[in-house]
Amino acid sequence: MKITSITTYQVDLPLEHPYWLSGGRLKFECLDATLVKIETDDGLTGWGEGTPWGHTYVPAHGPGIRAGIETMAGFVLGLDPRRVLDVERAMDLALPGHLYAKSPIDMACWDIAGQAAGLPIADLMGGGSRTPRPIASSVGAKTAEETRAVMERYRARGYIAHSVKIGGDVARDIARVRDVEVIRRDGEIVLYDVNRGWSRAQALQVMRACEDLHVTFEQPGESLDDIAAISHKHASPVSVDESLVTLQDAARIARDGLAEVFGIKLNRVGGLTKAARMRDIALAHGIDMFVMATGGSVLADTEALHLAATIPDHACRAVWACQDMITVDIAGGRGPRNQAGHLHLPETPGLGVHPDEDQLKKVARYAL
Repeated sequence: MKITSITTYQVDLPLEHPYWLSGGRLKFECLDATLVKIETDDGLTGWGEGTPWGHTYVPAHGPGIRAGIETMAGFVLGLDPRRVLDVERAMDLALPGHLYAKSPIDMACWDIAGQAAGLPIADLMGGGSRTPRPIASSVGAKTAEETRAVMERYRARGYIAHSVKIGGDVARDIARVRDVEVIRRDGEIVLYDVNRGWSRAQALQVMRACEDLHVTFEQPGESLDDIAAISHKHASPVSVDESLVTLQDAARIARDGLAEVFGIKLNRVGGLTKAARMRDIALAHGIDMFVMATGGSVLADTEALHLAATIPDHACRAVWACQDMITVDIAGGRGPRNQAGHLHLPETPGLGVHPDEDQLKKVARYAL
């Protein structure tokens, strides 16, 4: 089997509500998604998606994915998509770095490999837990009152896991955390996500003030160096996601004890192939995991669910899904959807969901 063509598509994914990060520092209203279709000489077709969270969140943006695929296409055409390591190495040779541009190709290859084997991707990867995974909401709000309102909106949809955005103001952040803990229900999973919005001094002030609550803070500094510099000065559990990009990052975090939780964002780290290695480092060091698409449609959510299903139930806290945050559905209701706040692994071979192609804007096609 060999790849005969790679087609890229673009689609805008408007958010249901304006979304704020770091106490209002960044605002997002629409996501720029890139969909990739890979066709083979055996007649199998695989789909991938890459949807960065806007253009200003991290060094990743929609147009960059499409430009990266243009650069890599000639190196990937003609390869066997089932040999995901060969495809990975070809992409790394063609374009050093730019992991977010490689993720949708990797995803489409896994989709084809699963179809060829007659197995869902999670089973093909050697996992495949059928325990439904809790969906983590993303509570991007500017005030305590708005935070409560957003959490209630998600609770009404069955959500039991929440990622509450904080950062930027010490007094406000302490008050926000304590307010949410007052209304936190038994069994709820809550992560306080700073999104790099604190200086080292701010991080220590908030984390020390909240030590009695035993809550987890995600990305409480700009870099791993910042997180390392304060790690011995507070007792709050830490999750790392923005600074978890490469396998070397994962190794350092585990070796130096910088975090108790990995937030693995598939688009950021380069796709399932690279993310699986981070999963194994986490498991070897007793580190729990959240698995997330950076953003996107049900396709991206499903990819995250497949990786989550390869993680032992006790070590997988939740998956973050974006489909309930956007106002368009490019798959006509197909694929894993929210059921009482959880996602259920599809039994269909491969990814388990493909988009409606007529909803997508074709950008380019590369062929043998």
